[in-house]
Order: sequence, then structure tokens, then C-alpha cells
Amino acid sequence: MMIFFAGFSISLSLIFAIGAQNAFVLKQGIKKQHVFLVCIICALSDAILISLGIAGFGVIVREYPSVEVYARYGGAAFLLVYSLLSFKSALSQTHALKPDGQLPHSALKTAAICLGFTWLNPHVYLDTMVLLGSISTQYEGQLLLFALGAISASFIFFFSLGYGARLLAPAFQNPKAWQVLEFIVGLMMLLIALVLVFG
Repeated sequence: MMIFFAGFSISLSLIFAIGAQNAFVLKQGIKKQHVFLVCIICALSDAILISLGIAGFGVIVREYPSVEVYARYGGAAFLLVYSLLSFKSALSQTHALKPDGQLPHSALKTAAICLGFTWLNPHVYLDTMVLLGSISTQYEGQLLLFALGAISASFIFFFSLGYGARLLAPAFQNPKAWQVLEFIVGLMMLLIALVLVFG
């Protein structure tokens, strides 16, 4: 069980920071829109990437650094567009900002946006495939337990974030709170995009 908890704690520490993907999950949770779909996409994507990393795919990423370059600039472009949409939403006076008053995106559109945040984020590859993949090498012969721990952490984190966010919903009945959230999300996306390009 120590190896399971090693995988669990390391994975949790890597995904805990509020990044673009986590901000999107939080926002969907507050709005109570397609929460299960968003959480399951994030958790399953992590499970795939963690499995590939522990299986040795991180070595391929290190051997072919162009993969990271494409992911970095693609992710930066995606985040830049999303940040502009968030700023537009924050500054719009006609946009319905109450969670119950908003017309939700379709499940397909929500899934597409969520997949973009997940698979166009180079930090995801670094955390799940390279870092976890590298750390897992010290647990040779017990990689399955380590992987199960890491994947369990991802599922628990995303579902806790998505469904726990609804506790914040009463505060977001105020349209100004939604404007502030949209602005913060937009600023966060913009900063991450700039770090990806210039960092």
C-alpha cells in the first residue's frame, strides 16, 4: 500500500495547482453544467497519460523534443483564444452571468473545450508522462500499484473539484461575482499562454 500511496500523493501534488484545466472544471462546477462529463474527460485523459508515462512513453517525448514544441505553441494559441472569450464575457453588459440564467454549451462543445484544455496543455505531458514516468522507474516490478495510486488521485481530485465547486454557487448569484471570475480566468489563461511562448 505504501507504493499505492506514493503514486497517489505524487500525482495529487502535481495536479493540485490551479491551472487552465482546473479553472475550467471549477467554472463548470459552479455553473452545474456537464460536470460529470468534464470530470470524467479530465480523469480518463490523466489515466491514459499516466499509463503511457509509466509504460515508458516519457522516453519518447525526451527523444523527440519537437513534440513538446508543437504542444507548447498549440496550447498557447488555444489559451489565448479562451482568455479573450473570458475577457469579452467579463466586460459584456448584455451577457447573462447568473449560473441558472446562462444558456449552457452543448455537451459536445463542452467536451471539445475540455479536451482542448487537457490535450493542448504541455504541462500535462510534463507532469504525467515525463515526471511521473521518471519517478515510477524506482518502483520497478510494482509499477501497477504506483499507476493505480496516481490514477486514483486524478479521479478523486477532479470529481471533488467539479462537484465541490457547487458549494460556491450561492456567491455567484451576483452577476458581478461572475464578471470577476471571468476576468480572473481570462487573466490566468493569458498569463499561462505567455509563459508557454516566452518562458
